[in-house]
Amino acid sequence: MKQFMNSRESLVTEAIDGFLRTSGGKLARLDGYPHIRVVIRTDWDRSKVALVSGGGSGHEPSHAGFVGQGMLTAAVCGDVFASPSVDAVLAGILAVTGKAGCLLIVKNYTGDRLNFGLAAERARAFGLKVSMVIVDDDVALPDLPQARGVAGTLFVHKIAGAMAESGADLDTITAAAQGVIRGAISIGMSLDTCTVPGSPKEDRIGAGKAELGLGIHGEAGIEQVDFSGARSAMQMVAEKLLPHTGPGDHVALLNNLGSTTPLEMSVLSEELARSPLGAKVKWMIGPAPLMTSLDMHGFSVSLLPVDHAQVTSLAAPVAPHAWPGLSPFGQVVVKPLPDGLAPIQPVPSAHPARRALIERCCKALIAVESDLNQLDAKSGDGDTGSTLAGAAKALLAALDRLPLADPTQLYRAIGMELSQTMGGSSGVLLAIFFAAAGDASASGKTWIGALTAGLDRVMQVGGAAPGHRTMIDALAPALAALPQGVAQAAKAAREGANATAQMTRAKAGRASYLAADKLKGHNDPGAEGVARLFEDLAKG
Repeated sequence: MKQFMNSRESLVTEAIDGFLRTSGGKLARLDGYPHIRVVIRTDWDRSKVALVSGGGSGHEPSHAGFVGQGMLTAAVCGDVFASPSVDAVLAGILAVTGKAGCLLIVKNYTGDRLNFGLAAERARAFGLKVSMVIVDDDVALPDLPQARGVAGTLFVHKIAGAMAESGADLDTITAAAQGVIRGAISIGMSLDTCTVPGSPKEDRIGAGKAELGLGIHGEAGIEQVDFSGARSAMQMVAEKLLPHTGPGDHVALLNNLGSTTPLEMSVLSEELARSPLGAKVKWMIGPAPLMTSLDMHGFSVSLLPVDHAQVTSLAAPVAPHAWPGLSPFGQVVVKPLPDGLAPIQPVPSAHPARRALIERCCKALIAVESDLNQLDAKSGDGDTGSTLAGAAKALLAALDRLPLADPTQLYRAIGMELSQTMGGSSGVLLAIFFAAAGDASASGKTWIGALTAGLDRVMQVGGAAPGHRTMIDALAPALAALPQGVAQAAKAAREGANATAQMTRAKAGRASYLAADKLKGHNDPGAEGVARLFEDLAKG
């Protein structure tokens, strides 16, 4: 798989240097590349308790991304998914530890425990005060004698960091960290495995499946489950976490495991609120990439029952930009639309024939959603079918409140409905189309004349014309042929749509940004949608 890297051997060192170049001088690294890779604060004076964490790389922004005032003092970075060496950990300890001592925060993996543990012993031999805590927040594998440490580790980083910044002593910070560890729980879910640099991708998660409880190094989860969307995914995660929660208020950390889009993460935030955990969660950290697994398309949820002191520590300001902060997890605030934008409610009226016609048109557009999306993917962003189907569904839902018996008001009501429910340029153009048709109908035009007037207004405002490779290439000939009947209109629409496949240059719309070789041989999706609609109507 193609990746933006030069070599597996230089990946981590080059990434650290690139990260340090954007730190504004607040961070530095110890000399010792390539075997010792330690990121430290440059403003550290050793008068306070130092916090050192780290582990394998590939979890960015953890761990180096959380070095800074209010969080970690140093991060020790290993190769991708591999623990750093004893010497590297010891170098980090020696570089930042003064009389106040040092706390090592370690995730519960054998390599990390051994290397950090031995480094701690060697540091103590130098006369330094060193404590170590082991984070084991993963509840995915309940039968394991030692649970894994995953994103809940960040609760420890933040609370211990705030306490160290305020001047607390090592014993107090260690005890607080151990208390956080006892309460923190986490579990993750992913739709795909991660891509380890320099290695072939493992494709163990089948189509239509998600993996529940997988590790942050790509380890297999407890089970593969049927995937049907964000709601069911979060429900399954909540069911695993709920038995481990206690009474009281909780903080949730919603973690992006690597390549889940911000749009998806926001949906998962909403589903967390709707899940059985929603009532327990009073504060949120994220959603954000915090403890990632390279490019894994997944998420994890970590929970911590908190008291007032812990909330204060979690909310304390920090220097690292990667930390998203603590936010109340509250209700959705809704305010009324400004004057003039509130929907005008038409007076509904019945007309069975027009209702049946609108239903037929809407169902025809819904039926071709997938076909139009596939066609649009060849020349656009693959959403033409979904956009038209979404508008059709909204229009079907609005039928009972439409003025079906009054053509003029019906055109205007459809235009208003589409302007509110249909996104993109298509929604605006069709809203203009029906608004203009309503104006033409009010001035005495027939229904064909009104629709033709709507087309003229769309061409005027949108700047497109026949031959520009848009829906107009099918709509204009269809309306011109409509006086001869729907069958003739359908034939004209089909000929117009097919002609767009030979138009090697679009002169309007998103396709106008594409090269000729991307367009030739493919009908314009908007024109195809018009043709399919008229062909359905022509069936009688």
